Amino acid sequence: MTQLAGNTALITALSNRNLSSLPKEIVRPVYDRAALKPGIVHIGLGNFHRAHQAWYLHRLMQEDLAGDWAIIGAGVRPYDAAMRDRLLAQDCLTTLIELSPDSSSAEVIGSMIDYLPIEDGNAPLIQRMAQPDIRIVSLTVTESGYFVDPAAGGFDAGHKDIQHDAANPERPRTVFGAIVAALKIRRDSGAGPFTVQSCDNLRGNGAMTREAVVTLARLSDPTLADWIDTACSFPNSMVDCIVPATGPNELALVQRLGIADAAPVTHENYRQWVIEDDFCAGRPDWDKAGAIFTPAVHDYETMKIRILNAGHQVLANAGELLSVETIADCMAHPLLSAFFCKVEQDEIVPYVDPVPGITPSAYADLIADRFSNPAIRDTTRRVAFDGSSRHPGFILPILRDALDAGGSVDGLALVEALWARMCAGTREDGSLIEDNDPNWKDLVSSAKTAIQRPTAWLEQRQIYGELADNPRFSDAFSRWLGMLWNIGVAATLQTYADQRAKE
Repeated sequence: MTQLAGNTALITALSNRNLSSLPKEIVRPVYDRAALKPGIVHIGLGNFHRAHQAWYLHRLMQEDLAGDWAIIGAGVRPYDAAMRDRLLAQDCLTTLIELSPDSSSAEVIGSMIDYLPIEDGNAPLIQRMAQPDIRIVSLTVTESGYFVDPAAGGFDAGHKDIQHDAANPERPRTVFGAIVAALKIRRDSGAGPFTVQSCDNLRGNGAMTREAVVTLARLSDPTLADWIDTACSFPNSMVDCIVPATGPNELALVQRLGIADAAPVTHENYRQWVIEDDFCAGRPDWDKAGAIFTPAVHDYETMKIRILNAGHQVLANAGELLSVETIADCMAHPLLSAFFCKVEQDEIVPYVDPVPGITPSAYADLIADRFSNPAIRDTTRRVAFDGSSRHPGFILPILRDALDAGGSVDGLALVEALWARMCAGTREDGSLIEDNDPNWKDLVSSAKTAIQRPTAWLEQRQIYGELADNPRFSDAFSRWLGMLWNIGVAATLQTYADQRAKE
């Protein structure tokens, strides 16, 4: 143990040997971690996975269940090595801090037992996935990690990293190349298939993962591709929990709880996991920890992606432009919250079907409450990151449905105009917006050209496709973008509110 300055409290370093020394109010594993056996390799060990999927498994282990389903962490990019170092130094334990609007609680979870080395060619990952004790390979690699062509909507087999993996299947760069290489070994050794389980915010994430893996395999080994397509499972799922990034505030918070944790995670007091029950090599009983198994994943997924994930994009760009730091702060801002609620109810909810127990309108109200939680310091910058994947994935499908139905697209067009305005790279107060997208340079170039000619932004066909040719959308977009530059964000949002009030 080490002491805080001022000798006011003791801080316990997070490790197996110190679990019994943690402050008594901290929930901790009651199971024998040394007896756990691996069953899952999870690729993409960010905060979300540890607050969500790893927590569900931990809850089962607390009930003396799923002891042979422990998680081995993995990554495929060099930057994953820093997280590996932090987690291995504390025996792969994580402190989860649940933040309700008026209270907080903490729990140390231990469902992850190892983290594989990060190497070029991904040999350690391939070899571990090839072992027969691994029955599920799960992913949280973000929307952009699926190599989706935004305009076409399908897998981008022409991407340079995919082409590299097709030509060098034994030394892949990508997560999908590593999966294909491991499955080849398993087929040849008789170890059999495993389930590939996407936990990312993508419509039809299981189907998209199947397309990526099978298409890549077919580029180098068509017979292997056929075996994967027939033998492996790719269940669709919907995941939901707001999990901010970890920064100085979160590190200070866990220290105030008396724990030295280099990778703590804060999260809201809400979780949901909806999964297709399609697992070729078995699965944990996640339903005993609250997960929902249903063939109707698509309905839950559509509701969540359209109302929550699209709702994040409604707020984030405007908030960034107005220097509003967090999503909760956006919801406390009269103009931003009014804009959010109006777009949700008028232009998103009509294109969402109900699910058992809740209507789309009630779900939108729930999301507004969750976004308003002041204890969750989820930054607008984090939520606005990777708009070139998130807008095509979350906003544009709703826009297409609204146009097909003859519904209003005024608010959604303003959302896109706000994104274009943000990508010009400066806030309303003149401060610089740092790079915030894998395609930032191209976005900035298009955004600056669009100052004088708004349709230049829509000419990014890889994002907008045929939407650029729809006059209802392009005219509304051009009008809003011109207004944003001429009178500013706040006045434009007020104009939108006034116009909608008259209708």
